[in-house]
Amino acid sequence: MSETRSPRETFHALLDGITAGRFTELAALYAEDIVVETPLEPGGPGRFEGRKVLAERFAQLGEQSPLELSARNVVVRETGDPEVIVAEWDYEVRHRTTGRRLTAANIQVLRVRDGLIVHSRDFHDHLALAVLTGTLPQLVAALEAE
Repeated sequence: MSETRSPRETFHALLDGITAGRFTELAALYAEDIVVETPLEPGGPGRFEGRKVLAERFAQLGEQSPLELSARNVVVRETGDPEVIVAEWDYEVRHRTTGRRLTAANIQVLRVRDGLIVHSRDFHDHLALAVLTGTLPQLVAALEAE
């Protein structure tokens, strides 16, 4: 009988997969009925429902991303709810084409049940990433159009 990953272990598996660029494997860490909320994502939908939708999003990110990510300053906080953790970390980001670098802060509040993420609230520094990738003008235009 295999042992189920703890919320902390599940988060670390997610972070390891992201930093290794294994985007096609990430959806397996989420429950079928996952809800991911991205309240601070400018111009974005702010909410993704279902493993299939998330798998498509990860596949798209993996194909298009010119970014190399390394996690630093990782802190995982336990809460009074054994299913919920709060993870804080920085990505050291390098643009593969331009060589430009920056640090982007991140926070995730994860609910993990039976080793799978069932709910996630993600707070990432989208502005810093838009500056690094040169997509800030498109981001501003999208926000102005809203």
